[in-house]
Amino acid sequence: MEMQWWIWLVFGIALILLELVLPTFFILWFGIGAVLVGLIALAAPTLQLDLQVLLWVILSSLTTLVWFKLFRNRKPDVRWTADSVIGEAGLLTASVSQFQKGRVRFQKPVLGNEEWTCVADTDIAAGERVRLAAIEGNIARVTRP
Repeated sequence: MEMQWWIWLVFGIALILLELVLPTFFILWFGIGAVLVGLIALAAPTLQLDLQVLLWVILSSLTTLVWFKLFRNRKPDVRWTADSVIGEAGLLTASVSQFQKGRVRFQKPVLGNEEWTCVADTDIAAGERVRLAAIEGNIARVTRP
């Protein structure tokens, strides 16, 4: 039995379009594999069906592996982690003590906010410079520099 090359192209395009409906991000690679087999079958019209299916499995697997291999090695963006902002300098806009929360304003936004509710282990008056020691949920822990 011989399968026409255009059937592979239609099958591949259908799988790629199905990926738009079902956002699994996995069907896409089978669609790309089918399109590639269709192009190979167009170039080699005597290719048997079993070899075409084997090529589809191999090409789909290779495209999947290449894609995940490329993105597995990506380093995470550390600009938006709490560890990346420890040590930032800020100015207290409301005094803080061991049992009272205050407010601190940073020169540049820290995790998207310029002003944070803050706590400290010692009394620090408003208007003093402080350093960010930790982010605890949505509260900044500050210390004197």
